[in-house]
Amino acid sequence: MPIRVTLDRLLVQRRMSLAELADRTGLTAANLAILKDGEARALRFSTLEALCRELDCEPGDLLSREPEERRA
Repeated sequence: MPIRVTLDRLLVQRRMSLAELADRTGLTAANLAILKDGEARALRFSTLEALCRELDCEPGDLLSREPEERRA
């Protein structure tokens, strides 16, 4: 997947646990783990807004684009 969620990096920087973020956002720890582990196939804007609010960041701080390998 060329879009990567960098939630793990932000949690370390903010010294926050996944459980604490779940409590603060109202999102489930299971859904946050799916995002953190790169397993998510979609991300709602409301979820992105809640994460940005609680992590005091911009959407670009949570998402990065990795170039796809070109097929021959």
